[in-house]
Amino acid sequence: MAIKIFIDQGHNPTNPNAGAEGNGLREQDLTFEIGILLAELLENDPNYEVRVSRPSLETQLGTTNAQSLRIRTDEANNWGADYFISLHANASSIASASGSEGYVYSLGGAAEQLAENILVGLTASTGLPDRGVFARPTLYVLRKTRMPATLIELGFITNSGDAALMSENPQLFAQGIYNGLNRYFGLA
Repeated sequence: MAIKIFIDQGHNPTNPNAGAEGNGLREQDLTFEIGILLAELLENDPNYEVRVSRPSLETQLGTTNAQSLRIRTDEANNWGADYFISLHANASSIASASGSEGYVYSLGGAAEQLAENILVGLTASTGLPDRGVFARPTLYVLRKTRMPATLIELGFITNSGDAALMSENPQLFAQGIYNGLNRYFGLA
């Protein structure tokens, strides 16, 4: 039986719920591209079934921030996803801040292990630092999903190196997450 992975490409093309910007790039464009590349890898692997929250770059989810987030979690819950992965790009006022990190509803469960494995895959693929996994029970997509869920901050859009890597080599991020999933499920 295929493992059902729901990929949420964070943010919308325009407000409400547009993402961070930095180095001439927009978070919602980076997460869209990396999510589509990841979905293609999963679709070509019989171990997985996959859905994405934004099938096209123009897909706008909801007319309010709350609605946008609810649509994402409702889709995953209604589909009966086994795992939920929300892709984001981090931002910081410290231009040197770099690396990938994961957020989960609470530490100590399947979601934390999933996030840890994804970060291992990302670091091996991209060379960016693994900044660790943190509990963020206030995040809507982690609170309202009925399956293990993680929000992955791929890299810092405000760091010129991270931003260039996400923009110019999005396949490294998709491959890293895919490798991390295989590692988590013992398929590597």
